[in-house]
Amino acid sequence: MSQKILVVGDFHPSTIDRLKGEFDVVQVSSRDDIMAMSDDQRAEIEGFATFGWGPADVIDALPNLKCISSFGVGYDGVAAQHAADKGVVTCHTPNVLNDDVANTTIMLILATMRRLIAQEAYARSGAWEREGSAPLTHSIAGKTVGIVGLGRIGEAIAHKLSVFNCITVYHSRSKKDVDYPYYADLMEMAQASDVLVVITPGGPATKHLVNRDVIDALGPDGTLVNISRGTVIDEEAMVLALQEGRLGGAGLDVFEAEPKIPDGLKGLDNVTLTPHVGSATYETRQAMGDLVVDNIIGFFKDGKPIAPVPEAKGLL
Repeated sequence: MSQKILVVGDFHPSTIDRLKGEFDVVQVSSRDDIMAMSDDQRAEIEGFATFGWGPADVIDALPNLKCISSFGVGYDGVAAQHAADKGVVTCHTPNVLNDDVANTTIMLILATMRRLIAQEAYARSGAWEREGSAPLTHSIAGKTVGIVGLGRIGEAIAHKLSVFNCITVYHSRSKKDVDYPYYADLMEMAQASDVLVVITPGGPATKHLVNRDVIDALGPDGTLVNISRGTVIDEEAMVLALQEGRLGGAGLDVFEAEPKIPDGLKGLDNVTLTPHVGSATYETRQAMGDLVVDNIIGFFKDGKPIAPVPEAKGLL
């Protein structure tokens, strides 16, 4: 196929090689590079491969753009509705990362409740020899885990939690056809939960959905885990609650201004921090890169990308 595809971001070489085997690829590093292209060069671009980024002004600068293929299940950084209004189809990479993101969630729950980081430091420092047994921690067995957003990844998390004999409940915009108890009110679910797992999409609609009131409802014995987007939690309120003992612990893979992590979190031994690595395994990132390419191939081959976002489905 002869379409010209714009690639922004540090894609794995195998992904670039596959794109180059099918299309005429133009690689750039930033928005400035795109805007520095001539009008004629931008007019040649028909596809756009990106790491969850695609603002409206960039879409507008590519007058013949037809397809955006975004790396990741979350695409809140892509102006998908704006694109759809202009007839541009946006795609993403769901499902192929479900297992690893769910596994990371379980890791964060266990590491936080069992104080893995503090326990490891206790062992390394020689404190076990000097002071005896480390402090007791909390079991996950029998705990109620409230999932905020029971999409595909949320269901994978719930399935894995069953191995640990947890009670799983959920809150989402609407009730789903599942066996887990549903809470229409997030505050009520937080009050009923020992662990609150945030796996809802980011964006303006969910900004600070988990606010001070929800955090206080979870309480001083509660554990908050965020594997979605940093903006879903009021980070300032969370840090203060952890420092004041109004929240028992937190396992965090995402942050509001990442890669910046609030200094107030770094010294707390009841917090587990990871640098947005929910899907960061060789196997899953390869599968995600492959789906980025497969979406573009499917679109230009027969108008059928594998994973269009909801905003684009009216165009297909």
